[in-house]
Amino acid sequence: MLRPRPLPTVAAIFVGGALCSPGVSAHDAGTGWYYPPSCCDGDGAIGDCQMIPANSVTEAPDGFSVVLFPGDHHLVTRKQSFRIPYGNEIRSGDGNYHICLYPTQATVFCFFAPPGSV
Repeated sequence: MLRPRPLPTVAAIFVGGALCSPGVSAHDAGTGWYYPPSCCDGDGAIGDCQMIPANSVTEAPDGFSVVLFPGDHHLVTRKQSFRIPYGNEIRSGDGNYHICLYPTQATVFCFFAPPGSV
């Protein structure tokens, strides 16, 4: 699998990943849907994708502002701040925010937002 992929490309791949059966390389988001295989670099227990607290995300005129602290995501060991421009988010399948961090805790690989959040 080629990495890193720009977020707009990931959004296009999400459609294909969503159509795959859960047994394909994707891992369970924990609430009845699966992360697209293109966003995953591990399994459900040690993967890089995880739901994050809604209060970690705020919307600004130019996109989502995400601030994560240790405990908000299992890979985060120090405060991390991200800006995700509108149009680079992927619709989450459960109404929660999720983020995939890869190859480091300081790099957003995929970001999921609930429907209607924009």
